[in-house]
Amino acid sequence: MSLRKLLAIILVACSAMSCTNSATDSSADAGAAFHELLDDHWAVATAEKVFFRTDPDGWRMDGALSEHTAEARSRRQQFNETILARLASIDMAELDANDQLSFRIFLYEREAERDSYLQPGHFFPINSLFGYHTYFAEAPSNTAFLSAQDYEGYLVSLADFTRYNRDYIEVMREAIAAGYTHYCESISDYAETIDVHIVRDAESSGLFEPFTRFPGNVSEDQRAGFIGKGSELIRSVVVPGYQELLDFFNDEYLPACRNEVGITSLPGGDEYYQYLINYYTTTNMTPADIHELGLAELERIRAEMQAIIDALGFEGDFRAFADYLRKAPQFYAKTDQELLGRAALISKTAEGELPRFFTRLPRTPYKIVGDPNRGAYYKPSSGDGTDSGTYFIKIGDLQNEPLYSLESLSLHEGVPGHHLQTALAQEQDLPAFRRSLSHSGFGEGWGLYSERLGKEMGFYQDPYSDFGRLTYEAWRACRLVVDTGMHAFGWSRQQAIDFMLDNTAASAVEVRKEIDRYITWPAQALSYKIGELKISELRARAEAELGADFDIRRFHDVVVGNGSLPIAVLEDIIDEWIAAETKQLGRARPAG
Repeated sequence: MSLRKLLAIILVACSAMSCTNSATDSSADAGAAFHELLDDHWAVATAEKVFFRTDPDGWRMDGALSEHTAEARSRRQQFNETILARLASIDMAELDANDQLSFRIFLYEREAERDSYLQPGHFFPINSLFGYHTYFAEAPSNTAFLSAQDYEGYLVSLADFTRYNRDYIEVMREAIAAGYTHYCESISDYAETIDVHIVRDAESSGLFEPFTRFPGNVSEDQRAGFIGKGSELIRSVVVPGYQELLDFFNDEYLPACRNEVGITSLPGGDEYYQYLINYYTTTNMTPADIHELGLAELERIRAEMQAIIDALGFEGDFRAFADYLRKAPQFYAKTDQELLGRAALISKTAEGELPRFFTRLPRTPYKIVGDPNRGAYYKPSSGDGTDSGTYFIKIGDLQNEPLYSLESLSLHEGVPGHHLQTALAQEQDLPAFRRSLSHSGFGEGWGLYSERLGKEMGFYQDPYSDFGRLTYEAWRACRLVVDTGMHAFGWSRQQAIDFMLDNTAASAVEVRKEIDRYITWPAQALSYKIGELKISELRARAEAELGADFDIRRFHDVVVGNGSLPIAVLEDIIDEWIAAETKQLGRARPAG
């Protein structure tokens, strides 16, 4: 069924019902109306292939690609308003407890989506790290090719690249006309991310990789056909598309780049930056609040780092110690295989400790893969049982992947971090929209919390490794300072670079890359520390109120057992859990 036909059917059905639930007089009726609404919304999102607030690293191709024209955005905006109108006709109080939680989250998401259409976010389909074109190129590694149908869908996606690419190019032309472009210095070498995909032979393209392996249920004739069609599409559609994008970037976009660092220098920039803070952190914190929080956190972390330096008897200041860590060969793997092997051992050891901290564990496995193109990150599985999660780690640049921070990195990306949280969400009996949600404040906050949890799990026995954990934490605290510094308080790019170099053990190359990330992806990096601090605060609250009866396993189950959540919703859930635990304990204890 076509997207337009599906939308027409749903809108006609809404009209016939007047999009109301006036006849509802029971919880069952309210629940049925709510689930019908969720099903309608998910059907359209699936047809559109645009899912609000999902992890872009998990993006996959299967058939025609999503549309990104002004007409398509308007269509999605109109549909979101229709959904909000239907939602307003349902009395949340008539729903059961589980549906009430889903209702609250769904309403939050639809209102956030409504706000997104009023902001210029669509004008930035690229940033210094990646963009729609890199996600397209990486999609095959996210896809399980298990049947001929998977290859047929992939061919349709490849064939649609010309249209898809031009949609985005036209969006960026609109952005240039409206004055919404990236800061010049942060994207000065961005053409490399495009040029790498302009290859002479189709077989040299990463997009050809699926045609080098076939499942046994694909016949030899089918294989030959897929290889031939795939090769031709890469040669005649994909490579010319990347060339078109490269020409546009060099000839039109880069010459129109902006000269001021802060996003607030653009029309409506102050409002847009505050919107981004709200979107990524799911809080109403102001830039000033965040800036001061970062400075305070950094002071605390630096004191802990200095205590380790002093305990080691190192003769020199923080800067000298950081330089020592960067240069001493014992802190770096000698081969990519050694790096991957050490990460695997850490990850497997962490898996063995999980039962002490959780009663519910994910069934979905994850693998560790070396990636020469990007820094470490986690890619979730599809959630349908056909693939695993993946912890990618940077290889080929061993001097920028120190061993002293490998424990904290692996705990963040694998377990108990991103993999455990994401896989559990996918495996819960939740509405489809909740299984795929990815709130940055919650997810990245949990990842950073997981790094600290590693101390309780028995990691960081080596003081250098514990220092590595702290330098990662300092890095996240610095983000609160430099992101707001550049986007709200007039900091220059160099000022932000110097601040990061002075307060972390990261190399100059790493720091410059990170600062350009914050410039071209405003506010996203704020989510790590803000989310982690909230989770830690909620744990401290529960420990204080429950005392010796606090159960860390049950607390963690509640935090990660409801999918990704806005911070305010998480706080309410934990408060309700504390109250329930207190009530249960009160009944169990003898009077007096």
